[in-house]
Amino acid sequence: MYVPAHFAVDEGAVHELLARHGAADLVTLTDEGLVATMLPFAYVPAGNGSAGRGSAGLGALHGHVARNNAQWKLPARGESLAIVRGPDAYISPAFYAAKAEHGRVVPTWNYVTAHVYGELVVHDDADWTESVVRRLTEKHEAGNEHPWSVDDAPRAYVEGQLRAIVGIELVISRIEAKAKLSQNRSAEDIAGVIAGLRDRGDTRSAGLVERANAARR
Repeated sequence: MYVPAHFAVDEGAVHELLARHGAADLVTLTDEGLVATMLPFAYVPAGNGSAGRGSAGLGALHGHVARNNAQWKLPARGESLAIVRGPDAYISPAFYAAKAEHGRVVPTWNYVTAHVYGELVVHDDADWTESVVRRLTEKHEAGNEHPWSVDDAPRAYVEGQLRAIVGIELVISRIEAKAKLSQNRSAEDIAGVIAGLRDRGDTRSAGLVERANAARR
């Protein structure tokens, strides 16, 4: 990934992105070519007892795929890749104070992303996979007033669903991360980006730009 110095991401921001992201694209290179699946992952930091083979390094991403999905059956050649995305937003030149000053501005896109590389390990094990399902459910139900639990479904139904999926673990070997949040613009342009995003209703992206550039405002 091309990461200019002003868009570099520190370890804490990477950890937050991996812990809070929704779904990611899992990409593997196989003898049949590239294969990709979009799926949610649970991030397990290094040192966590649930991190498995990733616990001694950078941690791991845990997830599951449909048993009928051929990706888990095709051996990966070399590292696999999970593309994790945070918020992203179109940035209009109209947001910039520089537009009125000299007009030398163009559109761009702000985004936060991490390319997570590692060894893909398959866990065709119902207990392991159920643990992942429960962790993912708890993570994404946490903000609901009445969170749904796996235990709300009949046990026989849950066991049937588990037989239809296979657990996967990406044991992280390296991470390349980038936060392109207008850090290369002037303080006046940054203020315009924040205001423009808020006027559009994208308060999450506006907040990220504001935090990334707090020292300059």
